[in-house]
Amino acid sequence: MRAIRKFTVRTSLPTRLGRLEALASNLRWSWHEPTRELFREISLDGWRATGHDPVQLLGWVGTERIQQLADDDAFVARVDALADDLDDYLSQARWYQSLEDAPESIAYFSPEFGITSALPQYSGGLGILAGDHLKAASDLGVPIVGVGLFYQSGYFKQAISREGWQQESYPVLDPDGLPLTILRNPDGVHATVSLALPGGRTLHARIWVATIGRVPLLLLDTNIHENDPDLRSVGERLYGGGGELRLQQELLLGIGGVRALAVYSELTGAPAPAVFHSNEGHAGFLGIERISRLIGAGLSFDEALQLVRAGTVFTTHTPVPAGIDRFDVELVRRHLTNDLVPGVDVDRVLALGREADPTIFNMAQLGFSIAQRANGVSKLHGKVSRSMFQSRWPGFDVRDVPITSVTNGVHAPTWTSPVLKHLAERELGTLDTARCDWASESLSDETLWSVRREMRGHLVAEARERTRRKHERNDGVVPGWIDTMLDPDVLTIGFARRVPTYKRLTLMLHDRDRLRSILTNAERPVQLVIAGKSHPADEQGKELIQELVRFTQEPDVRGRIVFLENYDISMAKTLYPGCDVWLNNPLRPLEACGTSGMKAALNGSLNLSILDGWWEEYFDGKNGWAIPSAHDHMDAAERDAFEANALYELIEHQVAPRFYDRDERGLPTAWIDSIRHTLATLSPELSAERMLAEYVDRLYTPAAKAAAAAAADDARGAREFASWTQRMRDVFGGVDVRHVEVDGVDSPPIIGDEVRVRAFVHLGSLSPDDVAVEVVAGTVSEDGDLLRTRTFRLDEAGHEGDATRFESGIPMERAGTFGYTVRVVPRHAMLASEAELGLVAYPRG
Repeated sequence: MRAIRKFTVRTSLPTRLGRLEALASNLRWSWHEPTRELFREISLDGWRATGHDPVQLLGWVGTERIQQLADDDAFVARVDALADDLDDYLSQARWYQSLEDAPESIAYFSPEFGITSALPQYSGGLGILAGDHLKAASDLGVPIVGVGLFYQSGYFKQAISREGWQQESYPVLDPDGLPLTILRNPDGVHATVSLALPGGRTLHARIWVATIGRVPLLLLDTNIHENDPDLRSVGERLYGGGGELRLQQELLLGIGGVRALAVYSELTGAPAPAVFHSNEGHAGFLGIERISRLIGAGLSFDEALQLVRAGTVFTTHTPVPAGIDRFDVELVRRHLTNDLVPGVDVDRVLALGREADPTIFNMAQLGFSIAQRANGVSKLHGKVSRSMFQSRWPGFDVRDVPITSVTNGVHAPTWTSPVLKHLAERELGTLDTARCDWASESLSDETLWSVRREMRGHLVAEARERTRRKHERNDGVVPGWIDTMLDPDVLTIGFARRVPTYKRLTLMLHDRDRLRSILTNAERPVQLVIAGKSHPADEQGKELIQELVRFTQEPDVRGRIVFLENYDISMAKTLYPGCDVWLNNPLRPLEACGTSGMKAALNGSLNLSILDGWWEEYFDGKNGWAIPSAHDHMDAAERDAFEANALYELIEHQVAPRFYDRDERGLPTAWIDSIRHTLATLSPELSAERMLAEYVDRLYTPAAKAAAAAAADDARGAREFASWTQRMRDVFGGVDVRHVEVDGVDSPPIIGDEVRVRAFVHLGSLSPDDVAVEVVAGTVSEDGDLLRTRTFRLDEAGHEGDATRFESGIPMERAGTFGYTVRVVPRHAMLASEAELGLVAYPRG
């Protein structure tokens, strides 16, 4: 018999422990090690039993233990000291407060947020990244407000059956028992937002607030009595259902999220956001709600669009079209009524999400349409994205497509093992592992290696315990071999992620006999710890899990390879530090970033990966190994065979030998050198603080300045820019590059010389101030393509007939074949990129 709902009875704390409530309710505890240690001290068994949830822990231990702690003066003093520290953390100026002209508030929209396993509102990397984004914002003092949905069942819990099949269950979450508070109106009633739906129906959502250090996270919850029974379930499951349900979730996230921000600002006095950041396309409708509000204030659609675009940032995480949310156009049309977004012409909105198939509304296309600034999440992914979406900017080369990249980072205080933190504190004088001198002689090889073994031992213990529980559930008994499964002294390779086919969970099984020999090698054994979830609707992914699980059950390898069920944040915090090597073998270039390997590296693990995502830009030959990629002309089977064999070769002949090559002290000195190098060089680079500082400098601050300029003087800037943009679209086709001349090439120029380029351009009704005339110059490939290009502006220099002359000197800075072309592009102070409008003119012929 299942409960239809549940509720939580919270513990009443004695006055002396009253400040414990503040420590438990602010999610800073999820990464602040001294506070986590305090909760572990209350009850280690309870801490583990409640999934590291201090709110549940205080109820789990009972009143007798609470009173015992209240009578302990030393414990009470620790509570007060940590509460004082939290107060200081929340009030003191931090890095962001030292900046000038930075936005006062930034809204960050994401469909999922992975903060802690105690708040299960995430499925995978996108949510974990969003959580790390907010944590880094708190640490740096960046005034971000997160916006997401509250999922009543979160994402599914995974169990693996005796036959190796993934089974899903959806727990019923009680928000009152989670580290959340309800946003209330002055009369005490919960604050809500409402969305008009087709058929005269209305979707309501109340607003929960999670406090992540200094950062509020607003979560919209549809499970309230104001809704019809079927609408209560709109927010039931993360990525549950499809079609209309999914669309309603994204309307709620985008449109409802903007409305929730307005309610939050009104009730708390928080400043309205100057910048809106859409983490993936799921929140794209935020731009439509903002346009509707601006139309209500007197702007036209085009004027409102320019103002919205100026202050919006869009991050794409998708390297393949199949990963983008796409809806039937008529379904979107039916929902985007004047009741939902007053004043908005639905056909204009549909045009913003248009793709090649006219029956489809594409959320990534909407994301680019409403944001003036866009980025991918690694350098390679930025390149892939520019190619993938090049058709939005016809006439421009891939390199000119205005999609930049900010490589993801991970929140070091969250993902670095407490064991490694305490080592740094004890030996190097700081808990900040990202800024330690890991080469210091004060940290001996023996000490560093013993800590790595300790972390490996914790993983082995947890893997055994999780496997015991699985067998108890499935079989009713625990096999004796589990007590010796895995070994804390054996080279341990980890692999954990979602299980879409492109991540190739089973590539390691390509040659099972060879893998078996690697695992059971008498002198250099290897053990594999694997985890991952397949989307409930992905039968092919489930089959991959089953194939792998069945291999792990074979008697000759089951002590050396294990699949751990229900991969989540809690497991990850033991898994990443406990692995010597982190394996990643996706089909290149389909891994947008791949942050799991970053988290492993923060703990001194080496990476063994295809050169994809972040690894392509950070692999240096000392921090791990690059798995060679097959040639593009190979078919899928040939590619898998090539890359699997390369993987086996690396493990057998490079990874294992380096791990087991010991000196007279029994230490693998070359491996330890790689650990030190990894920690010293990657920890700062892979941090979410580095990532967020880039967002602030390169995207948020420019967006805020652009939005302010557009909004100033009753949106005069937006009005004028919208008018100018329309004029450019109407008449730019009349621009004609009539003739180009070059002086200074009668004899071959040498490095240091200058050639003078002169272009004669018919501008039609445009003025020279409306355009930039440029020389794009570089070396020339055998096919005639320009490579290693640089751009030089030509200056207006007079008129000849109906053409305007532009000219300038071009310095010769490189030897070799020199090629060039001339182009004309729109020019305006409010353009973020010359390619923004997709308008360009080249010489004919």
